[in-house]
Amino acid sequence: MLASLSSNMSHGFKSSKQSFTFGPWTVSAAKNHIMKSKDIERLAQDMNMPSLPEMLFGDNVLRIQHTDGFGIEFNAIDALKRVNNSEDAVKVACAQEWQESRADSEHSQEVVKKYDWTYTTDYRGTLIGEDAQMKVNPTSERIDMEKLKAREQIMFFEEVLLFEDELHDHGVSMISVKIAGKSYMLREFSTRESNIADLKVPAALQTDPNEIAQHLTLKLTECEKLELPVDESEETSQ
Repeated sequence: MLASLSSNMSHGFKSSKQSFTFGPWTVSAAKNHIMKSKDIERLAQDMNMPSLPEMLFGDNVLRIQHTDGFGIEFNAIDALKRVNNSEDAVKVACAQEWQESRADSEHSQEVVKKYDWTYTTDYRGTLIGEDAQMKVNPTSERIDMEKLKAREQIMFFEEVLLFEDELHDHGVSMISVKIAGKSYMLREFSTRESNIADLKVPAALQTDPNEIAQHLTLKLTECEKLELPVDESEETSQ
């Protein structure tokens, strides 16, 4: 087992890169500066979106990689590519008032492009590997949540922020990843949604994803098994 850490200071920000190796696998987490405004504007044009999150960490990445090159990583750019850039799916009570208040502005005649301003994404990670990649198949197997609750020594922990936006004080968005010790990976994706008026919990809990999740209505659950590539030469010799 091996862990490493490197960092540097610039303009009061501490960038870092941590890694943890177990067997043929390496988990690495890199945290860097927020993307510059000009780079964000260029990226928004490439993605055909009028706006991107105020704080976008384009170089931040969490990666789980095998020595043979295949694995999975989580990065902000690929997560944003899964955002709906052609439909405004979420409406808030003040939206109409906001539009009316700007009816006489110099930009009132401009066409405002619709997009998901909440930056909701169904991003499930990016498979990596040039010669081989893990195979993804639906499965009925579920992540052992009790194993995750076990009080064991934490060998590696890191939280990597990909992007953040206050959404004009209307909400919060978050992605989290968990893995267990198997010869394959289980990827569980779920969406939960409820109207604020239907929630019977204190307002303070509504911005805590770990607490509020158990009170939201489950809309979708999909579980997939990420199987490791098979070495054809080994398979032939068996």
